[in-house]
Amino acid sequence: RCENLVEVYFQLQQQVMAASTELGPELLPRLLERFNEVLSGLVKSSFLVEKQPPQVLKTQTKFQASVRFLLGPRLLKAAPKPYMVRADMVTEKQARELELSNYSNTLSESTGEILHNTVALETNPTSGNCCANFKNVLLKKIKRCERKGSESVTEEKCAVLFSTNVTLSPSNVSIHLQVLSLPIVVIVHGNQDNNAKATVLWDNAFSDIDRVPFVVAERVPWDKMCDTLNLKFMAEVQTTKGLLKEHYFFLAQKIFNDHSASPEDFQSRHVSWAQFNKEILPGRGFTFWQWFDGVLDLTKRCLKSYWSDRLIMGFISKQYVCKLLSMEPDGTFLLRFSDSEIGGVTIAYVMRGKDGSSQVENIQPFSAKDLSIRSLGDRIRDLGQLRNLYPNIPKDQAFGSHYNSEWEGPG
Repeated sequence: RCENLVEVYFQLQQQVMAASTELGPELLPRLLERFNEVLSGLVKSSFLVEKQPPQVLKTQTKFQASVRFLLGPRLLKAAPKPYMVRADMVTEKQARELELSNYSNTLSESTGEILHNTVALETNPTSGNCCANFKNVLLKKIKRCERKGSESVTEEKCAVLFSTNVTLSPSNVSIHLQVLSLPIVVIVHGNQDNNAKATVLWDNAFSDIDRVPFVVAERVPWDKMCDTLNLKFMAEVQTTKGLLKEHYFFLAQKIFNDHSASPEDFQSRHVSWAQFNKEILPGRGFTFWQWFDGVLDLTKRCLKSYWSDRLIMGFISKQYVCKLLSMEPDGTFLLRFSDSEIGGVTIAYVMRGKDGSSQVENIQPFSAKDLSIRSLGDRIRDLGQLRNLYPNIPKDQAFGSHYNSEWEGPG
């Protein structure tokens, strides 16, 4: 704990001072200077962001954040006025310069205008924590910086810099404290949210802890991407049922646009940021992430219980569905996420013609809006041509618990 280290520091300092005559006029100043460096480093490292600002931040929208000074209760000298913490927006370049200077430099210019950006650093009498709580902050505007190559505004990362000047007790030393938030993508319109979330997800998942702000790899191993998509899916949908091996295979085929490779082949590949959220999928009008995020949103809003009960196969191609269903009895069906639309779930089922030949039909995808009007379970009950959920579960047995109990059937 920081408090224990500080106590050790003061004990050592006292011992050095007690032995000052033995140490001599040359060694003592050097030791005391080194002690001050150690204390300064310890104090600066104990100034932390406790509650991060939103990592996708919309201008003209209020947000909250808080910083905590772990050593504040032990070291802050009583002041006639409370110490104030200031919040400023900084660019990636400014964040890098601060990091390289070991936070010894001070900010010359904020990159955006934040309202209500100065808050008192106070010690809570109950918890004993020394914090500054920003409860009503608003980013009024942002100054965009020069971007690299084809970089869009939703790939531009900045951060909030929290800073304050305090005087330490008992040494009476003044010290400047600074700490950066996690990277933030600032948006001005709601339609930028999806792409901004992609930048944040990639940065959070694939950046190194001790990196220079805010450097992150352009290409990552596919298995790491699988782990990231799985964790994101379970966290967003709030389910314990994650993605399966067959889901990863389908997603690999989609993101790499390769339907000839085996699951093992994909394991050794790397996926790029461009493949994730810059390149449009073949024959579509959206990127891989835009499509995947649409599935996340639909599942979170309308399909959580169905997914958690493993009633939705979901991540499966139309071609593979035909292969699975073509030899099954009439009325066998399964549910898959739409390939052609963002945020749609479709029902594929097999029906046989009079000549005995099988035909797999795909019902027009249902959107979140459709399913808010009538639930998926009730729609499945409505459709008489659906009999058994693949491979062979009677639909009432599979979906009965999801039917609306008020439904009385056709009169």
